[in-house]
Amino acid sequence: MRDGDREAYGALVERHLDRALALSRRLLHHRQDAEDLAQDAFLAALQHLDAFDGARPFWPWLSRIIVNRGLDLAAARAVRVTESLPDEARDPGQGPAEAAERAEILARFRHELALLPPRRKLIVQLFELDGYSVAEIAELLESSRATVRWHLHAGRHQLRRALAQFRGDVP
Repeated sequence: MRDGDREAYGALVERHLDRALALSRRLLHHRQDAEDLAQDAFLAALQHLDAFDGARPFWPWLSRIIVNRGLDLAAARAVRVTESLPDEARDPGQGPAEAAERAEILARFRHELALLPPRRKLIVQLFELDGYSVAEIAELLESSRATVRWHLHAGRHQLRRALAQFRGDVP
């Protein structure tokens, strides 16, 4: 592949494209921006292929490129975007009062999640929504496991405090 084999690199792109797009979307929250980020990451990987250790898996290396560039883009834009929950997360059997309360809780949750610093927000989303382990997140972000656990704890704590009124807790 280092010798300019386009088919080999094309196969590599094809194998990792879906994961790259999913990670990019998680970082940037916009389909077109995510596609641009993924494309940019694949191009950067191709340009710096000589720095890649062929004895190691390609995905962790590519994912670090995506995360680093995505965090830089998100910070530069300072965009606070929220995501909608999938339809299966909604309860069709709830009444109007429950639906209104749930909508209020969801709006508050989205607002508070958007207020988290970008790295902490990403860690919470990767762990809670995407099912990554602490070890996987640490490798992805090139951080220690302790740092990831701290960001996860701090993010959960901030969200818990913001939603305490809905649980009947005193903030």
